Amino acid sequence: MKNPTTFTLALIAGLTLLSCGIMTGCGEDQAKISAPSKAAVKQTLRTTALLGAVSDNAGPLKTGTVSLLSESGKTLASTELNNSQRYEIQVPAGTDLPVILSYTPGPNAPKDAQLISVVIHPDASKYDINPTTTAIAKQAKAMGGYTHNNMVQAAESTAHVPDANKTTSGFRGDPTTQYGGWH
Repeated sequence: MKNPTTFTLALIAGLTLLSCGIMTGCGEDQAKISAPSKAAVKQTLRTTALLGAVSDNAGPLKTGTVSLLSESGKTLASTELNNSQRYEIQVPAGTDLPVILSYTPGPNAPKDAQLISVVIHPDASKYDINPTTTAIAKQAKAMGGYTHNNMVQAAESTAHVPDANKTTSGFRGDPTTQYGGWH
């Protein structure tokens, strides 16, 4: 290049445009840039059976009610545990996801006795309900909602996961089932 000053000015202008346009937004509202995006609404395409086990830190829970709730809290379906920790509940076709599986030991049980698990993927059908899935769901909700990314981050920060298992290359199995049913 014949004129190094022209090259230097062009380089500085290019870097300024790059950092202004991509990195900082140059005066644009920063909240727009860092706001979490809302996940696209997924639906169940057909009636789906969800199944799993209910337990607490003391062991299996064999009485109580498992309810399927919309994200707003509307009851979509429910089933009773009849001397078994296993449940099966039907999700109606066309149900918007995420939905919440909620376990309540009885009608007069305190709110903190409720356990939950969140259904975010229309193709998964096994969801255990326990204190770990409850902690993961609460953490994901606090992070901005029940999105796949929030659920993964919440699971990694809530449940003990060895460093080798935090990537699919280190986990010897199906990575959608390794956190006990939140998938």
